[in-house]
Amino acid sequence: MAFQLAPVPQPISVWNQFLARQTETLILREKVLSLSGDSFDITLQNGQPILKVQGKVMSISGRKSVYDMAGTHLFDIVKEHLHIHATYAAVDPNGRKMLEVKSSFALLGSKATATFTNASNGATESLKMKGNWFDSAADIVDERTGFVVGRIDRKLLSGRDLLFGQQTYALTVAPNVDLALMVAMCICMDEKNNENKGGIF
Repeated sequence: MAFQLAPVPQPISVWNQFLARQTETLILREKVLSLSGDSFDITLQNGQPILKVQGKVMSISGRKSVYDMAGTHLFDIVKEHLHIHATYAAVDPNGRKMLEVKSSFALLGSKATATFTNASNGATESLKMKGNWFDSAADIVDERTGFVVGRIDRKLLSGRDLLFGQQTYALTVAPNVDLALMVAMCICMDEKNNENKGGIF
């Protein structure tokens, strides 16, 4: 069902404890009838839960809080205002910005760039994500090396995964890449596109 991505030469991470040891496919599934706003369950392809995302009702910034399975609050995803292009950030519980995702114009689909400080070497990293409306897929590419570090693809999902019209994404992550970072990028893109027509695709 899933495909393999080549390992990246150097770790790409914000949260080192979530580095993928092999190609991993995550399933991001929006909870049906969630009372707290857009909330997601995030599992490995085998069904093992890995992260929880809870939306905040009546939040002006559309805040979503991300937790590990022990209940530790990792970060919040918030919309930043006063930008020309839609911009989202992941901020830690102390309010420190860990990641910024800025959208830009694309003729077909969605395009966004994420910038962050790599926890493994302190370098500023830039990942570019571009989605294709017709293929219902998006690649996440390391701008420095050209490596595909992640891929969002709804075609990997079965009809069972797409019941009730909730947003469901398959997110494949390359070895040596931070799973939580890729999840944060996916949710930022989902937020941006929900403003337009509902969902990344």
